[in-house]
Amino acid sequence: MIEARGLTKRFGDVVAVDDLSFDVRPGTVTGFLGPNGSGKSTTMRMIMGLDAPAAGTVSVLGRRYHDLPWPLREVGALLEAKAIHPGRSARAHLLTLARSNAIPRARVDEVLELVGLTSVAGKRAGKFSLGMGQRLGIAAALLGDPGVLLFDEPVNGLDPEGIRWVRTLCKNLAAEGRTVFVSSHLMAEMALTADHLVVIGKGKLIAETSVSEFVARSSRQSVKVRTPAPHQLVDAVTNAGGQVIDDPDGSLTVTGLSAPEVGDLAASIRVALHELTPVASLEDAFMELTEEAVEFRGGQ
Repeated sequence: MIEARGLTKRFGDVVAVDDLSFDVRPGTVTGFLGPNGSGKSTTMRMIMGLDAPAAGTVSVLGRRYHDLPWPLREVGALLEAKAIHPGRSARAHLLTLARSNAIPRARVDEVLELVGLTSVAGKRAGKFSLGMGQRLGIAAALLGDPGVLLFDEPVNGLDPEGIRWVRTLCKNLAAEGRTVFVSSHLMAEMALTADHLVVIGKGKLIAETSVSEFVARSSRQSVKVRTPAPHQLVDAVTNAGGQVIDDPDGSLTVTGLSAPEVGDLAASIRVALHELTPVASLEDAFMELTEEAVEFRGGQ
């Protein structure tokens, strides 16, 4: 378990993390979301003891990271995939970590096989692609078979097969009762991977909740409708203040009204409904609920 209480970090006049408190519990995949510059990486560095907070505390398994007797056996982290000596082979890099943490040599081959790098284990890591570097970083995080895992943007540079593999890996690790904390900017992937969310903006907590509850907060939800009397329903929805889009598959997408409101409206005009499905995405909810916390915007 990870527990953060009142975490604050400043870089000069810039407050990168501002009185941040949250829990990351075992047995679930917790997604860590926020716009660029929101303080996610800084928070993860404070969890790992790489940055010292100006105020507040953060503990892993009830202790500060620096107080853990065998850190690599208790906490595994991928914070920077290229944080390896470029002249070392993948196997040599992992062997060095294993020796310094009294981890059996056989475990090195196990994690190389697990991440799919056995065939290139003897190659210099400096020649690895971004995706291969990500896999090696994940291997290092798994090396000590830890109960707590932190992954910062683990799918960067991976192909679709690799992204699916990371998703399955995170879910399997959580199913084993481990604490899994994953940051990503890929909302669609987070929707498939995470059970719980910690969302921050400008260093402050925006939400700590389940994925479904977070999505339900969005006002940008729509309703997918199928009916044998589309024209009657469109007129009724429009008169009630809603908007309707005709979809290529023959269904209607209604915005501005909730699913119960559309259902009641259809019943009032005696129009049958063959489908009435609320639709909302994690991306839409994230964009709406972090809108005021976006620091860097592109031109329109």
